[in-house]
Amino acid sequence: MVTTISSTGTDRYVGTAHSRVDGPAKVTGLAKYAGEFAAPDLAHGYVVSGGIAKGRITAIETAEAEAVPGVIKVFTHENRPRTAWLDYNYRDAVAPPGSPFRALYDDVIHYSGQPVALVVAEDFETARHAASLVKVAYAAEVPATDVDAQAEFAYDPPKKRAGIKPPPQPWGDATAAYEAAPVKLSNDYRLAVEHHNPMEPHASTVVWDGNGRITVYDKIQGVSNSQGYIAAVFGMKKDEVRVLNPYLGGGFGIGLRPQYQLFLAVMAARDLERSVRVTLTRDQMFTFGYRPDVRQRVSLGADATGNLQSLRHDALSGTSRFEDYQEVVVNWSAILYDCDNVALSYKLAQIDTYTPADMRAPGAVTGVLALEIAMDELAYATGQDPVALRLANYSERDRTEGKPFGSKALRACYAQGAERFGWERRNPEPRSMTEGRELVGWGMATGVWEALMQQSSAQATLTSDGKLVVGNSTGDIGTGTYTILTQIAAEVLGLPMEDVTTKLGDTDLAEAPVAGGSWTAASSGTAVMKACRKIAADVFAMARAMDDSPLANVDFDRVVFEGGRIAVAGDPSRSVSLVDAMTAGAVDKVEATESAGPDSGHAKEFAAYTHSAIFVEVKVDEDLGQVRVTRVVSAIAAGKIINPKTARSQILGGVVMGIGSALEEESMLDHTIGRFMNHNLGEYHVPVNADIQNLDVIFVEEEDKANPMGVKGLGEIGIVGTAAAIANAVFHATGKRIRDLPITVDKLIG
Repeated sequence: MVTTISSTGTDRYVGTAHSRVDGPAKVTGLAKYAGEFAAPDLAHGYVVSGGIAKGRITAIETAEAEAVPGVIKVFTHENRPRTAWLDYNYRDAVAPPGSPFRALYDDVIHYSGQPVALVVAEDFETARHAASLVKVAYAAEVPATDVDAQAEFAYDPPKKRAGIKPPPQPWGDATAAYEAAPVKLSNDYRLAVEHHNPMEPHASTVVWDGNGRITVYDKIQGVSNSQGYIAAVFGMKKDEVRVLNPYLGGGFGIGLRPQYQLFLAVMAARDLERSVRVTLTRDQMFTFGYRPDVRQRVSLGADATGNLQSLRHDALSGTSRFEDYQEVVVNWSAILYDCDNVALSYKLAQIDTYTPADMRAPGAVTGVLALEIAMDELAYATGQDPVALRLANYSERDRTEGKPFGSKALRACYAQGAERFGWERRNPEPRSMTEGRELVGWGMATGVWEALMQQSSAQATLTSDGKLVVGNSTGDIGTGTYTILTQIAAEVLGLPMEDVTTKLGDTDLAEAPVAGGSWTAASSGTAVMKACRKIAADVFAMARAMDDSPLANVDFDRVVFEGGRIAVAGDPSRSVSLVDAMTAGAVDKVEATESAGPDSGHAKEFAAYTHSAIFVEVKVDEDLGQVRVTRVVSAIAAGKIINPKTARSQILGGVVMGIGSALEEESMLDHTIGRFMNHNLGEYHVPVNADIQNLDVIFVEEEDKANPMGVKGLGEIGIVGTAAAIANAVFHATGKRIRDLPITVDKLIG
């Protein structure tokens, strides 16, 4: 039976462009988000944020706030309900080692902006006003928030974070090889702290049903995480907690873990025995996770033609006092390029901030930035073309794992990207290309990200009217998951896409991992495919058993599903409709739940990564120091592309975030008071429409067996390497090498 996603039937959905099936709901406002769901007798909570970065609360006065008409209760550490705490019962799927932050737990202040009270009132405006009347006195201590100043206390994390590979053991002798190398480069690199800033702020709406069961609408990238958190912290059974998040207004990793508004909303709802909503302000979105502050040094030794003889990459990353946040920063250097003498190190330094958080392509954005700027510097030092230098040091194996790549079409990325961009017309001399009063620069870089698959389940139900419903608990964080799962299901059963409904973001559905890591298409997609195949097999058996069935004596592997029918491959006249088969089988629905995971031999024997080559043109006003990114060509090798339209959008979004990293985004810490000072969208700059010009995406053909779908995921790869390519283009334009990003006016003309 031909029911794979490479079906030879006429209904070709997978691999073709389709608009988002959830698009109409989003553009018309029918899509509801966590802070928009209605509930009877709904109260509103407003968080009071702390005023110091380190110390203790010595007094908290709430009487004036409580006297405001409409205020129901003010919660503080002094009167909060007692609960169980997750340290002892629960570890969420993405949490680093340590003790998770506990809101209103005691009088200790761990970081600036920490919640110190929750005002609950009949409406949001009253709660906000009353919150301004809460008075808090502190015994302040001097915070330590500068990673450089804490470097002497750096340590190798004793407990490794699940899923995060530590640096491999060194091979060869990187120090001796570096000293002997004819060409030596050793420099420090830094990418500024960044906050996620999705359009939708974090919010939780807790619906109280009066029977001890709650329904929670939470801003989360995986509802199972919130359900497990609530059950553990509040001593509830999982079946007493239903969590939903049908739509997410951007996540980028900050929605992987439950944030403190969820605890506060559930705490208040249980205490007051009524529905409660807590929505954070934009200012408060800066009071938890962020892309960490990482200090890096990359040292390259090479021969006169640029062949690497020594590679060393060292990183020091900031983390909170209460958790050892870790990500893969330095390993990419040994994965991307072949070198016989490699030493990598990754250490942590504790600072008085909240724990950093995964942010789109965590670790790779940071580590590949340093590596790819360093490789550009090596190209200039040895007189080599930057593309040719990378090809000369091309790796055919992942030496960190000792495995060959299952597929790697990076050479084709270089070739196709360079051709589309017109790279051969580049004059390599810095400051040699101009247009009017602007300096023109062309730069490039490589991108890499893991092609991951997680254990996932999915359910499917085909009803006797020929309609199909599929789904699981994972979320669609704006990537197009609703659409691609609909395509996969429609392809397997040969149904029109409009006859397929996909449901996501509900703990009542089959369990699936959080939406992150670029693994959703491979994980949930494969599970949906398997569930639909099971239904296909069951309905085929009914069709074959019909009296005088045209499919009698036909084997399962000799039929195709198309147009709502089961037909003999090559002979569409011999067919049975799905509806007729179910009628003959006397069933009104056929259901299946299937699971899929990374258990294939291919996944164990081969390394799986997505790759990219990014080519960038910038124009720099030398007098004003303004940088414009005028062209980007991003060539992507990511296995099978399920939907080129949504896939292209993913790469475009990643590229735009990369432009932000390179030129604009910077969370500024005042180390004297330990506070991020630009905690709003007026002073924390992100790219806007006027910053974005000609972005071009190429999907390079690539086949891989890392998972049954042959997909590699696209959420992360678009951003990796983009900032480095921009920095390299700025050097080509100006002759100024900026290693401390973002590249702002003062760094170019100062």
